[in-house]
Amino acid sequence: MDFGEYDNRKNRKVESGVPDVCKSEPCMMGIDEAGRGPVLGPMVYGTCYCPIAKSSLLKTIGFADSKTLTEEQRDNLFVKLDAEKANMGWLINILSPNYISNSMLKRNKYNLNSLSHDTAIGLISRVLELGINLTEVYVDTVGDFNSYQAKLKSIFPNIDIVVSKKADSIYPIVSAASICAKVARDKAIKNWKFIEGDLFHQFDYGSGYPGDPKTKQFLSENIDPIFGFPQFVRFGWSTASSILDTKALPVKWSSKKAIENSIKTPVISNFFGVQKQETVKEKSHKFFSERCLKSVKNLF
Repeated sequence: MDFGEYDNRKNRKVESGVPDVCKSEPCMMGIDEAGRGPVLGPMVYGTCYCPIAKSSLLKTIGFADSKTLTEEQRDNLFVKLDAEKANMGWLINILSPNYISNSMLKRNKYNLNSLSHDTAIGLISRVLELGINLTEVYVDTVGDFNSYQAKLKSIFPNIDIVVSKKADSIYPIVSAASICAKVARDKAIKNWKFIEGDLFHQFDYGSGYPGDPKTKQFLSENIDPIFGFPQFVRFGWSTASSILDTKALPVKWSSKKAIENSIKTPVISNFFGVQKQETVKEKSHKFFSERCLKSVKNLF
């Protein structure tokens, strides 16, 4: 799986070729994610699909829950999966740390469960767009599995959908999806390009989970008091935000009344005077462009 050079600040989708047999024969599909809990790096959703008649291939290859395997074992399994190009296909959706945090901190709450559900729905929709004869979908649950399953069935009424706890250890097709997701996340983490400089890449940041002492040390020692963390960090996580509260410079916001008083009332004669030449637009500081942020003209 070669991602090549890409912008870490944005989401990334990677797809295999579509086997012809998957367009003619009824197919099954599994969906799983990797990296939901870490405070560092992307969350990756993966899916694998194949004809139902070829499901024995999954057991022959030896798929298992990716969390029970070593990185080398996961890589080897993915190589075997990808080699079955005539019978199997896969899709991967990489959600950047920046996108995850920005989504969760929207004014209209968009929590991690909703983000996960929408990503899974997007994968199913994409597989159907590719012309795959999809009849069965198996999903590792996020939140209550009954309500999640009902939600998916309401959107895809012509597909048999099963949402289950620990689906990656029950259904081989979900285990295959789990391998795709975990291998993609491992490679994304290992090949992460720090736009802030190479200093961060040399630091041992551990597993990326909030409870890992090495991860906590990385967060504590790699924070700018003004601009915060590098893009690698999910700043919306409480582990990161608590460090921001103690180490970042405080921000004092003006009251609504103070802002209103500072706004000058326009004079009508200004609209009939000589038209001024357009001023050159100032270039945004790279802090804002790196985080895909735009100025807000009207706060109230």
